[in-house]
Amino acid sequence: MNKTGIRALLFVLIVIGLSTAFFYRESASSEVLAQGVSRVGEMGPLFFIGMYAVATVFFLPGSVMTLTGGAIFGPVWGVLFSLVGATIGATIAFSISRYLAADWVERKASSRGRRLKRGVDAEGWRFIAFVRLVPLLPFNILNYALGLTRIPISHYIFATFFAMAPGAIAYTYVGFAGRELLVGEDGLIQKSLFAVGLVALAVFLPGFIRRLRQNQMLDVHDLQERLLSGQDMLILDVRSRDEFIGEQGHIPQSLNIPLPELDTRIDELLPYLDRSIVIVCRLHKRSGKATRILERQGFNDLHVVHEGMTAWVEADFAVALD
Repeated sequence: MNKTGIRALLFVLIVIGLSTAFFYRESASSEVLAQGVSRVGEMGPLFFIGMYAVATVFFLPGSVMTLTGGAIFGPVWGVLFSLVGATIGATIAFSISRYLAADWVERKASSRGRRLKRGVDAEGWRFIAFVRLVPLLPFNILNYALGLTRIPISHYIFATFFAMAPGAIAYTYVGFAGRELLVGEDGLIQKSLFAVGLVALAVFLPGFIRRLRQNQMLDVHDLQERLLSGQDMLILDVRSRDEFIGEQGHIPQSLNIPLPELDTRIDELLPYLDRSIVIVCRLHKRSGKATRILERQGFNDLHVVHEGMTAWVEADFAVALD
């Protein structure tokens, strides 16, 4: 069978799977899953992992699986089995997208899909970990979207497994605590409070991670989109004056404060204390140093242009020379 035939067959199987998952979605309950695990005896862990993988591929709710894993296997093995099943399913979805529909989805990709590709190109597995912790898309959709990127599959698996761990730990323990509550085990108050704490951590962790990344790299294509949309921000060029008006030129309407002068010219930036500042240099080494200087002065919305003016010029975006 040629490649087109294989793609067509896989597409049919996916449609059948999605249709089946939709019609039997009410059966994807904790009770049904627990009964299935119980019936297969010692093969229960493998059965659970397989079911979790299938649920991930076919857009069934992973939260039900994770809670059930905690109730059946406890807070340790439940986490491990949930992570393994979710990672296997995410990898299958990733592979389907990469080898079945990548060309078509690429043509139809939204700006958010293109942002995923650029983020992975710029940061690799670190970006995968970020979007797992602070999802730009729902988990199941994200698995397919990431198949469009050029990330090596081994890096994808590594980042997916470990970045999903905080949520898996929290919801597995909730499932475990719920089972303990039903059977009336000792220490229910402590276990319940611990479960609530873990869930709170899982809920607030994405916001914390997002704030940390406010000082991380900004791709030149994202910067161009922000400029075209009229976003309020200052572009701070920390190269020397000769570089600013030299061969590479500079981004129009940017402010030039050479890095050695930055400490003494902070007052010029005070109007942007609580606004976005995008820092650019030839690559991004001096921009990183400028970021640390500004952070010490209380600036908190800082972005470094990845590969700086070199990437901007290579992308053939507008430059000014005066």
